[in-house]
Amino acid sequence: MKIPFNVPYMSERELEYIKEAHSAGHLSGDGPFTKKCHEWIEKKTGCHKALLTTSCTTALEMTAVLAGVGPGDEVIMPSFTFVTTANAFVLRGAVPVFVDVRSDTLNIDETLVEEAITPKTKAIVPVHYAGVACDMDAITGIAAMNRLTMIEDAAQGVMANYKGQALGAIGRMGTLSFHESKNIICGEGGALLLNDPELAERAEIFWEKGTDRRDFYRKKIEKYTWRDLGSSCLPSDILAAALLSQLEEAEEITRRRFNIWSCYDKAFKNVAPEYGFSTPVIPDECDQNAHIYYLLAPDTDTRTRFMQTLHSAGIDASFHYIPLHSSPGGKRFGRSSGKLPVTSRVADQIVRLPIWIGMEDRLEYVVETAIRAMKR
Repeated sequence: MKIPFNVPYMSERELEYIKEAHSAGHLSGDGPFTKKCHEWIEKKTGCHKALLTTSCTTALEMTAVLAGVGPGDEVIMPSFTFVTTANAFVLRGAVPVFVDVRSDTLNIDETLVEEAITPKTKAIVPVHYAGVACDMDAITGIAAMNRLTMIEDAAQGVMANYKGQALGAIGRMGTLSFHESKNIICGEGGALLLNDPELAERAEIFWEKGTDRRDFYRKKIEKYTWRDLGSSCLPSDILAAALLSQLEEAEEITRRRFNIWSCYDKAFKNVAPEYGFSTPVIPDECDQNAHIYYLLAPDTDTRTRFMQTLHSAGIDASFHYIPLHSSPGGKRFGRSSGKLPVTSRVADQIVRLPIWIGMEDRLEYVVETAIRAMKR
């Protein structure tokens, strides 16, 4: 039996909506389906304005510009994250400052954020790992007290909440991902969530290549022209059509993923510790979205043998990030605040198990194989 790590989900309406977009004759960005996606995201998250982007990377790059990040500024973030969390700010000349993560949620350790702040600090970027929220009360308080912009990297956080607030809609800005590896997908895509109305106009101008073309479409002006910095951030309305079909099924997609996640957790919660493994911790204030189910092996050698056993059985388990602070790019462009021992340990121990809609009939096989691998 071969069980891939991920199989992209397709809902019932993707092809229908794509055909409809083609028939309407608007294939480029900011078409009818893009607007419907914006409306859905704004209503679901409560953000002031949503803008679809070609990727979460693009959305993060937009936040760097909108936050006024420039050469010599410092931006605090976890080291245990994808490279674009840092690159978005490095491209503006800023220095990413890497902070260790918590051993329970694998999110940035909020107790270490303040000691990373210097007079050069411009922003804090909490990353909600596996769709489990960071301690947003603490981080929001630190950002406010130090007059820093807080930008949420909620790439993995669609349909997840912190104390009832949607991830991505808590900070001044937030970003989402709709990459094929995420829960809600359109192949490649993302969104910028604006929670500060003062940023909306400039965000739209940047989104439209630095022009005021949206005001032209609204018939507010007779001609549009170059106004400010900008880039080509809009995804095709074809992608928005595919995305809308998934957004409309987001509740069902999340429910089915959560059922798989819960089966894993029920099977491993008591067994894994007997063999030195640990399972995910979900704080009471967090409503997670079942994006990732992982195990932490007791050490690197055990992880290697464990994964070899799974792979031999046809189960495509995976590790995750190489910590940014130890990467060549991280050493070149960033700096660490402290030694980051938890980040280094977690990176050497984590094993992510397959979780995708349609694998339900193979779930028992994965669980039984994983338990046998632990015992070995």
